[in-house]
Amino acid sequence: MTTAPKSLRLHIAFFGRRNVGKSSLLNALTRQQVSIVSPVAGTTTDPVEKPMELQPLGPVLFIDTAGIDDTGELGLLRVQKTKQVLDRTELAVLVAEAGMWGEFEEEILSELAGRQIPTVVVFNKIDLVGYDVKSASPDDSLPRRLQEQKIRVVKTSAVQGAGILDLHQALLDSAPPDFIDSPAIVGDLVGPGELAVLVVPIDKEAPKGRLIQPQVMAIRDLLDSDAYCLVVKERELRSALDRLKAPPKLVVTDSQTFLKVAADTPRHVPLTSFSILMSRFKGDLLTQVHGTLAIEDLRRNDRVLIAEACSHHPIGEDIGRVKIPRWLTQYTGEKIHFEHVQGRDFPDDLSAYKLVIHCGACMWNRREMLSRILRCQQAGVPITNYGLTIAYSLGIFARALEPFPAALAAFRATERTARAA
Repeated sequence: MTTAPKSLRLHIAFFGRRNVGKSSLLNALTRQQVSIVSPVAGTTTDPVEKPMELQPLGPVLFIDTAGIDDTGELGLLRVQKTKQVLDRTELAVLVAEAGMWGEFEEEILSELAGRQIPTVVVFNKIDLVGYDVKSASPDDSLPRRLQEQKIRVVKTSAVQGAGILDLHQALLDSAPPDFIDSPAIVGDLVGPGELAVLVVPIDKEAPKGRLIQPQVMAIRDLLDSDAYCLVVKERELRSALDRLKAPPKLVVTDSQTFLKVAADTPRHVPLTSFSILMSRFKGDLLTQVHGTLAIEDLRRNDRVLIAEACSHHPIGEDIGRVKIPRWLTQYTGEKIHFEHVQGRDFPDDLSAYKLVIHCGACMWNRREMLSRILRCQQAGVPITNYGLTIAYSLGIFARALEPFPAALAAFRATERTARAA
């Protein structure tokens, strides 16, 4: 992997009305012709993405969006696409033309505040209203109000290149702390100088010549944590463990081989799956553990939504379309209706579903996955993920949670409550 995947980049999105200079600002900031620039309002239609390095932050993904004041039937579809970008935005740039601020800006600012997305407000085209980038505007009450709300304010002229360095600094200052201090995927569970064994099946779903992303991410995270890493296929696991002088601190497996790996791994060695690691890294492990327990409440003809973040052509034994439905049907003994969505398709109304089962979201940033979890919570629909569902339906849920004491304790507490009832 020679470049950082999109899922590990800080997602910085530009919002604003049509023709306020969002695309020009992005081009000036990146020093590249990322977006088409035109005096015609509505030139940008679908969101435009540009991955790049923004030092000292590192890898970022800039997203240019259509104007939030677009009109007409097609315009409303563009606005809908723009608002979908909010689900994955980690840092927002709200662009307004200098001297122009109204209901559209207040609406998007309120939406950003409600989602707790850090925001930089840019007053662009200052060259058209006759004041210098460092000077005060004729009426600075609005910038003062925004600054009182801890919102960075920058004045720019994209066409003249004025204020671009100030915008760069504002982005660095406003970046979420959890991006600066990125959480570990698995290294904190293993520790420096200790060994993790990763069980990596090579099947039809593994890209030819490569490993799938969660496996690559785990290997890199272990190396960054000064831990050792042994990678084996499921058939070689037992032999590999027998050759070790000391047991590993952790075994991590692809969820599809959970049963065999659990049988071949000594009971005193902690075991989990890549998908469960992704639940902690990309989502909310405690919430998804509680969501998994809703499997016990599934009844005949209930509808379950299986959501996958990336789009691919399913193979014969696809995990989301074949294996998980089969294992859940065997566990519950009920005829359940399974529905599937891919990519960023997700129902607006979730009320018909008894459970949402999501993939590990390795291709997304954490905010987008948390946005989906929040939508499920707002609808009162439990949400879990692939690895947790598989472990539960195969009867090894507690063992798969042992590396995560808080999650295991939450599960045990729920078990005690259920027995008492």
